Amino acid sequence: MPQRTVVIGSRSGLHARPAAVFVQAAARQPVRVTVARDGGTPVDARSLLSVLALGAKHGDPLVLSADGDGAEAALEELATLAAADLDAQEQR
Repeated sequence: MPQRTVVIGSRSGLHARPAAVFVQAAARQPVRVTVARDGGTPVDARSLLSVLALGAKHGDPLVLSADGDGAEAALEELATLAAADLDAQEQR
């Protein structure tokens, strides 16, 4: 199962708006993606409540995992989103 570790880029972590953007992108993927805090239990990346419950803060590493056709592309897109400062993009 392909995995990717990414560091949260949003200054306020994966709070409501950045988490919603991440979850919406995960829901568009052709494969199921899970996300976990480093060493934690993976949760469905399509579940807003599960992603918020991770409590991921700026600078925290997250492990993304996916399996199936399109897994690498899905991980690339979601890793790019998670690493971006989505709060800064909103303020522009």
